[in-house]
Amino acid sequence: MDIVEFPSQGAVVRGRFYTPEDKVAPHPIVIMAHGFTATINNMSADKYAEEFCKSGFAVLLYDHRNFGISDGLPRQEINKWLQARGYVDAINYVCTLRIVDKENIALWGDSMSGAEVLLVASVEKRVKAIVVQVPACGDSAAPVDKDGTLGNAMIDFFLRGDITGKPEITTGPLPVVSSDQQGTPSLLLPLTAFRWFIEYGGRYNTHWKNAATLVNPNAVTAFHPGLCAKHIKAAVLMMIAEEDEMPAANSSVTRMVFDEILSPKELIEMDGGHFGLLYYPGELFDKASKAQCNFLKQNLQS
Repeated sequence: MDIVEFPSQGAVVRGRFYTPEDKVAPHPIVIMAHGFTATINNMSADKYAEEFCKSGFAVLLYDHRNFGISDGLPRQEINKWLQARGYVDAINYVCTLRIVDKENIALWGDSMSGAEVLLVASVEKRVKAIVVQVPACGDSAAPVDKDGTLGNAMIDFFLRGDITGKPEITTGPLPVVSSDQQGTPSLLLPLTAFRWFIEYGGRYNTHWKNAATLVNPNAVTAFHPGLCAKHIKAAVLMMIAEEDEMPAANSSVTRMVFDEILSPKELIEMDGGHFGLLYYPGELFDKASKAQCNFLKQNLQS
């Protein structure tokens, strides 16, 4: 495993690059970034990366701009459009590497980054497969878009819009999680979020901070994967919680998004809530990582 860096949206983004030892280059690759404020050190995404590498895939796991070991200002600021563009920058980077099989690129995302992956896959023809865990597709169904106008507008804004423009909504800075919503309100409300972030983010050397600002640029339409799902051409593995307690990852809404996808797809529903797949070691992690490795082997040449 090596630490690498590449330019992304005016900053330097850093991450880990895993290379399988028993395979001959070029390698199919999985590009990964964590969800809401989480980082790549000791917060479970690295464990998935290790499993993918053992299965014969190269892996790029990086911290989003403004977080962890990546550069970018303002620190701890979340912009979903910006993070989604970061995945495109990561694709551009790996395509410069001789050891990467550019015809076999997969994306992985969890929670917020899962929703971002769905957007990226709707426009990026270089992506052959995607794996998304409990994607944060929203707390309500996508707006009605019978003629595709809103979906096309969303894609156009992602590709060409001013995503750093004046935010329509800014929330924070606030703690990411808190055990006392009356005394110290936080961005994420469920106690399951508090438990996971404090347990995993509080580990040594994660570079995670319990603070963030969420910005939503004044886009022409909402950021909703349901608007662009039908444009996805890559094979899709979607893993969701049977009853997700995170409002922004409403299970019923996620199923609606899945139904809109026209490419080859697989849906797996699991127990454990929004954070169940991120507990390592654990039975749910073992089941999820095995299913994901099998899916990638079926859809990428390894």
